[in-house]
Amino acid sequence: MSHSSVEKHEVEKSTGGFHQEHVRVNELHDAEKKQVHSAGLAAATAAGALNPWSKESIVLYICCFVAFLCSCANGYDGSLMTSINGMQHYKDRFVAGNNLGEGTSIIFSIYTVGGIIGPWFAGPLTDRFGRRGGMFIGGIIICIGSAVIASANAKDQFIAGRFILGFGVSILTCAAPSYIIEVAPPQWRGRFAAFYNCGWFGGSIPAAAITLGTEKINSDLQWRLPLIFQCFPAGVVVLAVWFLPESPRWLLANGRDAEAKAFLTKYHGNGVENNPVVELEWQEFKDSIKLDASDKRWYDYSGFVKTHAARWRFLMVILMGVFGQFSGNGLGYFNLSIYESIGYDTNMQFILNLVNSITSCIGALAGVALADRMPRRKVLVIGTFVCAIMLAINGGLSAKWAQNASVGITDLKVGQGALTAYFFFNIIYSFAYTPLQALYPVECLATETRAKGMGMYGVVVSLFSFINLYAGPIALQNIKYNYVFIFVGWDICESIIWYLLCVETVGRTLEELEAVFEAPNPVRASTQLQTIAIKHSGGVAVVDDA
Repeated sequence: MSHSSVEKHEVEKSTGGFHQEHVRVNELHDAEKKQVHSAGLAAATAAGALNPWSKESIVLYICCFVAFLCSCANGYDGSLMTSINGMQHYKDRFVAGNNLGEGTSIIFSIYTVGGIIGPWFAGPLTDRFGRRGGMFIGGIIICIGSAVIASANAKDQFIAGRFILGFGVSILTCAAPSYIIEVAPPQWRGRFAAFYNCGWFGGSIPAAAITLGTEKINSDLQWRLPLIFQCFPAGVVVLAVWFLPESPRWLLANGRDAEAKAFLTKYHGNGVENNPVVELEWQEFKDSIKLDASDKRWYDYSGFVKTHAARWRFLMVILMGVFGQFSGNGLGYFNLSIYESIGYDTNMQFILNLVNSITSCIGALAGVALADRMPRRKVLVIGTFVCAIMLAINGGLSAKWAQNASVGITDLKVGQGALTAYFFFNIIYSFAYTPLQALYPVECLATETRAKGMGMYGVVVSLFSFINLYAGPIALQNIKYNYVFIFVGWDICESIIWYLLCVETVGRTLEELEAVFEAPNPVRASTQLQTIAIKHSGGVAVVDDA
């Protein structure tokens, strides 16, 4: 064996579609050992490394950016409505001067009603017309919704525009994460899909900045201009998406094998057909993707429940859909009211809204940078528990502020402490959840259920967003800071549930996860590791009997 103290006991074993060297543990001398979730993937990516600055890799980055813009459309709305809800011209026209209560609840929550209805169309459309087709259709609908809402003079038209926007976003957020995880090379999958969901901040930060500027306009343009700009990310998606390559998994699932293989060779294999990564992926594709699966029938949702593995996969999607929306992050829609309750004036509320978006984005980008090697289980268990601690501190200090205010005491340190805890909550939530909200569900879903599964994920997200957006302003009006304590207790429960049920997905190909979910105990199976030996030459061998 060439220049290595690792000796082979078997010349070759097949791993996926390429041959992988195996050694016994007693044959290791000074080779470096490392534990990984998938020895086959580790060996293939070591032998078939990609050039990150090739023309093909740059095309993949553009694919990632266009998908990122789909998420921007959703994030823009969240920050936009937070700010518009504090604008006097908007309040006078649509909510009779009151930015809390039932009127605001309806305007905010109708967006999620569109998000509940849209996914039932999103999955079949994305399966029928491709991942690019789904993004295109969603983008067109958002442009229409932006035109309707920005031109509204009556509350009914404004509400209709909100519904259309929610409907369109639900299609975008079904197609885009499915697309990005299916075009990403396996060794870059985590960062690509995690970066997609950071589009929330790619939308929320510009929205906060734009509304900070337009807040000074003394006319309806104060709120109309930000609503006009809402169609910009979707417009770019509509113009760009057909110039991008289609998902190879979708191509293979629709009988277009040659195109799928050509994509893998060009974008995952440096143009080399027998690249180890290409051979591994192609064999796994052929073994797992079916031409007659439920994705070919728009009405067939049986793929979520018909097997033990399918039920576990769908459970992970449901858990992320619920916990990702109901961990206290829904309070963000009412940031201005929260800042007002601890003593900040109107201009400072808008500035703090922008700063909160920026600091939260920093937390999310830190999570993205680690997404290809950071264990999902640990992040979700620990991150959720720390979120509960931050909210508890915020709630306690907010209660102290209110108590002081009732007797005429103004202690700025108490208000600043409450604000600091709230900012840290958002940073931690963004680190733990923002990268995984799109990444984890698409990892857990199989190819034939991915589009419909992301559609159903959208339904769950919208249902709990509806609860947040409808109940939030009413609760803040009636029980004020005590509303925060509901999420403290709930986040503790979430942390326990993640510990008991969360299946680890990091370090495996999407197809390798089928064996994990088929195991009698997928949680235990997902945490099992394999040992590899890294040779001085850079090669990788699987260590047997380790």
